[in-house]
Amino acid sequence: MEVRKTSHKTFNYRLLNRAFKSPIFSTTAFAAIFFLLYSDRIISNLSVYPADIRISDIFETHQAPDEVFEGQQTSKKILEAPQTPKIEAQENSRPQLTTQAMNEEGDGETPDPLIPPKDVTREERMEWFRSKLPELEILKSNDLSQKFHGRVLEFFNKQCTIQFFMVWLSPARSIGPREFMAADTLLKANPQACLMIISRSLDTGYGYRILKPLIDLRFKVLAVTPDLPFLVKDTPAAVWLEEMKSGTKDPGHIPLSNNLSNLIRLAMLYKYGGVYLDTDFIILKDFTRLRNAVGAQSIDQVTKKWTRLNGAVMIFDIGHPILVNFLQEFATTFDGNKWGHNGPYLVSRVIERVGNTPGYDLTILRPRAFIQ
Repeated sequence: MEVRKTSHKTFNYRLLNRAFKSPIFSTTAFAAIFFLLYSDRIISNLSVYPADIRISDIFETHQAPDEVFEGQQTSKKILEAPQTPKIEAQENSRPQLTTQAMNEEGDGETPDPLIPPKDVTREERMEWFRSKLPELEILKSNDLSQKFHGRVLEFFNKQCTIQFFMVWLSPARSIGPREFMAADTLLKANPQACLMIISRSLDTGYGYRILKPLIDLRFKVLAVTPDLPFLVKDTPAAVWLEEMKSGTKDPGHIPLSNNLSNLIRLAMLYKYGGVYLDTDFIILKDFTRLRNAVGAQSIDQVTKKWTRLNGAVMIFDIGHPILVNFLQEFATTFDGNKWGHNGPYLVSRVIERVGNTPGYDLTILRPRAFIQ
């Protein structure tokens, strides 16, 4: 079954209002609004607020037992948006759940096994990691994940105008209003698109109930448990995964889920093509005219050349050769102790080296199109 190449056009706001206190982020607290746009003017007939969904109601209804979203307040206001176009319901919109998954309530209630202990030596961390390997289902193939490729092909064979990907490796119960709004506004702005969320925790009965308001609006959204061995098969990252699974590769002190998210987005784009988005954007426009593009996060004020790129939004044709370069860089220079090294800095390093290769035809969005 063939997966169609897509091209994309972007016009969105990404919301970020965090006080970064973790060592992996800046120690200076700041608030910023991130967004992508394709022109200098803000033109939108789409409110970011959906009239047919009360976001606060969703998280009052679907909140896991004793769950608290610290520091977050859901709006009581009814949000507005244009009338939702009619879209054929898809029989397989609902995840193909196992009996165990259907019975799970708030998958991931136990501590995340991908978060290493603090203040340990490399040797102690490696010993800890090897002891945790049997728990790291994401590194393996199982009965559910082995259906991954077939589910992807089936889902994207539903007349999708655009193929969107998000990655969620945290527990389903940590989904909050911000993440839900990212999916909601994306689908309101791109009603004929398909959104696939790569996530084991959302590929459950509990995750289905979180996404059900979007499914009920006839949007095409599906959470799918990834098959990481399949995703990296026949790519430069296959050796990296084998080293990680054998316990010979140091995952570093940064939670491994951060770097697995970096890897999964690259592999998904390489094998299927489409648009990768982080889960903290608000989308205002369609993506139908941008292709093979990333955004510049900063520029040199004198030369006006970019100094750093960002991997929070990436748009690529299936099999684009620079994605092989990205995967090669990930595998050969992996460092789990440096935040951003395997993510935005990786994208910057590779494009600086090979971005002008004939035939790559990359588009670098200027910073004002990405950060405001």
